Amino acid sequence: MLEPSHNHELPAIPNKRYFTIGEASELCGVKPHVLRYWEQEFGQLADIKRRGNRRYYQRHDLLIIRQIRALLHDQGFTIGGARLRLSSNGARDESSQAKLVIRQMVAELDAVLVLLRS
Repeated sequence: MLEPSHNHELPAIPNKRYFTIGEASELCGVKPHVLRYWEQEFGQLADIKRRGNRRYYQRHDLLIIRQIRALLHDQGFTIGGARLRLSSNGARDESSQAKLVIRQMVAELDAVLVLLRS
């Protein structure tokens, strides 16, 4: 497991739509049981449950997980403090996340366009 201060050493998030809890755990440097706990504590973090009640996360969820990890491990926030920090940044983060999702969609559409042209 990574040391708390080594958030920059986390692997890049692959260009996929959904991630299992195991993949999210590896990509964010936290154990699966921690992710399940954080789902209860942070309203911004919501997995998608599909077949067989299995958890799946999207890219924006992984970004939130990494932000929570940084607040708790690197900056020394408590769960309550991190929850307040995330909620106070909510309006700004929603607009930046929306921009990120739009950029990702544009990139995916560009890739489809390239495939269609070839």
